[in-house]
Amino acid sequence: MPTGGSSASESAITSAYLDTFVNENLPPANLQPEFTYELLSLKYPLSLNCGVELLDKMVEKGFGEHRCLRDGAGTEWTYSEVLDRANRIANVLKDTYGLVAGNRVLLRGPNNPWLAVCWLAVQKAGLVAVATMPMLRANELSVVIEKAKINLSLCDTRFTDELASVATHPIVDFGQGSLLEKAMNSVSNVFINCQTMSSDIALIAFTSGTTGQPKGCMHQHRDVLAIADTFSNQMINPTSDDLFSGSPPLAFTFGLGALLVFPLRVGACALLLEAASPPMLLEAITKHRVTIVSTAPTAYRAMLETISSADISSLRACVSAGEPLALDTRIRFEKLTGIKLIDGLGATEMLHVFISATGDGIRPGAIGKPVNGFTVTILDDDYNEVAPGVVGHLAVKGPTGCRYLNDDRQKNYVRNGWNLPGDAMYRDEDNYFWYQARADDMIISSGYNIAGPEVEAAVLTHTSIRECACVGVSDIERGMVVKAFIVLKDSYTPSDELAKEIQDHVKATIAPYKYPRLIEFRNELPKTATGKMQRYRLRSEVADDKR
Repeated sequence: MPTGGSSASESAITSAYLDTFVNENLPPANLQPEFTYELLSLKYPLSLNCGVELLDKMVEKGFGEHRCLRDGAGTEWTYSEVLDRANRIANVLKDTYGLVAGNRVLLRGPNNPWLAVCWLAVQKAGLVAVATMPMLRANELSVVIEKAKINLSLCDTRFTDELASVATHPIVDFGQGSLLEKAMNSVSNVFINCQTMSSDIALIAFTSGTTGQPKGCMHQHRDVLAIADTFSNQMINPTSDDLFSGSPPLAFTFGLGALLVFPLRVGACALLLEAASPPMLLEAITKHRVTIVSTAPTAYRAMLETISSADISSLRACVSAGEPLALDTRIRFEKLTGIKLIDGLGATEMLHVFISATGDGIRPGAIGKPVNGFTVTILDDDYNEVAPGVVGHLAVKGPTGCRYLNDDRQKNYVRNGWNLPGDAMYRDEDNYFWYQARADDMIISSGYNIAGPEVEAAVLTHTSIRECACVGVSDIERGMVVKAFIVLKDSYTPSDELAKEIQDHVKATIAPYKYPRLIEFRNELPKTATGKMQRYRLRSEVADDKR
């Protein structure tokens, strides 16, 4: 198998795509990471379609009547029923709307079987999935639409308004009684799958950078299977009898893997919950007898107060990712449940988790060791490897890696073949990795990545604001929260009422989870002589407050 990235021209030669947009916007070969496929399980054929592997092939293996997708109300679709629906949707996309291989399809909706089957249909048709969270606002959606050059959107009937206000392409709503369902009834349930190449781009996952400008991470069909054949296979070891559930949205690669790719790869079932707060998730575990759950450390911490009174006897594996797992949370959860949390470190750029540990391999306080198939090390500022115990830049390479969609920030994430996720860490003599801090301005709150400058921009649209700077503040429940330091215009006076008004304004401007939970009014903000905001001084202040 190849060990390096391919250039746009090389991809075009082997690609099944008639629309060559994604191939033409790949990073040049010299800026792509080194890719390695040393494990036997990662030696995929040249022709490969992840949707076919996860659905058609599973039906062929005898899982047709096995449960596949279930919603919170208990409605369940078998693998054969999901295949029937996916084939019909693929026919609608191809024949009714004229989409061709390589076109991009935006997906918008909460976690439910409809969203999942739409994603599978997009893959089978050789289209590129661009999943977005339903809480995104119109201005956020417009950036994704423009960057990915979206050709069509599949959107839950309840979430079309924000999208319709900025979309210049067809929007097909899905769900019970939707336009999509009506169109499905008039097409065949037989579909000729697109023979995509293993190196064709299957999805573009958007992640915010520290500037607030989203980056589109492009991942191939083989990448989708690789995360199941490495992390899931090694750390979770699922079987067809398992029922997966959790809280991360399918629009997050954490959720895509944990709640769709991992279960379908082994013929298991996914319980997809539209709302999965810690109490709701606990209730669902008890009601549906969930065996594998994935959520953020803050959710596990929130469960600690009530988990003793819940029947979670069905659980056998709990995956924690999205933010650092506090040692206290790990210890208390295991004491109350007898279950050792499977901590994992991943990145949207890497698609999923690449450092983890399970069972007796867990070393409390450490994240874990490299998942087999990935090589992980620590580099100094000159990108040379450092000795164990020395804090430096986390660096990783393996079967997945960073391919930004036409973005100059590619050269910052990939150096000398290594992916640099932006974490400051060290490794010990036994090759366990210990998290220290983020190396950039990203604020990770309850598993969500929040770019401080993006929140600042939203705050500044309020009529009362003169200046604003946002930083992350340590929080026992959420890991971190956003704190906004605000200078008001002369005609405004600080008050709790104004602070709440600003918070509500931000919630209405960008995704609500990004709003500043803490606001401090000031007369001035620290700046350099040239007027550049000195956020590091504010971060230092809030850090001192915690000492």
